[in-house]
Amino acid sequence: MGGGGDGRSPAGTANDADGAAAAAMKKDFFWAESDEPHATRRRQILAQHPEIRELFGPDPSAFPKILGVVLLQIWTATLLQDAKWVLIILVAYFFGAFLNHNLFLAIHELSHNLVFATPVYNRVLGMFANLPIGIPMSVTFQKYHLEHHRYQGVEGLDMDIPSYTEGSMVSNTFSKILWVLLQLFFYALRPLFLNPKPPGLSEGTNLLLQLSFDITLLKYAGWRSVAYLVLSTFLGGGMHPMAGHFISEHYVFLKGQETYSYYGPLNILTWNVGYHNEHHDFPRIPGSRLYKVRKIAPEFYESLAHHTSWVRVIYDYIMDPTVGPFSRIKRKPQHSNLAKASLRCANRNKMKG
Repeated sequence: MGGGGDGRSPAGTANDADGAAAAAMKKDFFWAESDEPHATRRRQILAQHPEIRELFGPDPSAFPKILGVVLLQIWTATLLQDAKWVLIILVAYFFGAFLNHNLFLAIHELSHNLVFATPVYNRVLGMFANLPIGIPMSVTFQKYHLEHHRYQGVEGLDMDIPSYTEGSMVSNTFSKILWVLLQLFFYALRPLFLNPKPPGLSEGTNLLLQLSFDITLLKYAGWRSVAYLVLSTFLGGGMHPMAGHFISEHYVFLKGQETYSYYGPLNILTWNVGYHNEHHDFPRIPGSRLYKVRKIAPEFYESLAHHTSWVRVIYDYIMDPTVGPFSRIKRKPQHSNLAKASLRCANRNKMKG
């Protein structure tokens, strides 16, 4: 991790923390009594750099890129229909995982309506980008991800934060290795247990399209092709360089800082999701333009700690005994302006009812 000109590493930062803070990190979250930092910083940046508004809006050039990755991954799957399992696993890890993670983060872009101006077009393209991932997730992801932005860190609303069950189970190096290997399962299943939402027509459509694609691929190319796609998804979401962003974005490596950017070469393959402070500050700016935010307003970002290697992030997460699932900042709803507004609205609706 770099940052603020001091270049301190996560491990060094953790060792600087007092013993009480380290113990608290293992047993509970960091609790904030203030709102998330991005809304305030957004207002400050726009006041000083109003030209950043020119970066807002969709980037239709993302469409052919998504189309190309989807077709390439499906073609690769058909090529492997008669391959040996060892080759399938190797290709899935060293090639397919990069493609499927790229598509997962394309769905992230689409969840913010950053490809087309019309939301339904983004939703349909998200279902299409979902096909090589093998598991229907694009519509459900959008629901929970937008709440992650709206209620960052809010207990019971931000499903990006690990559960207490995860925190209590992951207490040493070995269990952290298992958690990293399976983090995509936790990421996908956590909302269904902690904040379930009734499925709608869009989820049904997503499921129907995905099942139709999987069955068609199975019929014409066989189990190995389908397995290649699913393996590409789950290997790429575990102990894989691309999966480092899951940990790097909001896990506390420097006490008091809630969100971290990554400035490194894998941003090329991940729609610049590494520019994560910039993304949370301006979720209406597509990934292709996020780097311009830091160029226009460097004084707001150069002092923030950041990561330069997702592989190092995974290593530090596993090896640093003070870092784990509880290394996240949480807040009660009363400490979030948007959560308080939502609660007031819900209470008014109950009174009317």
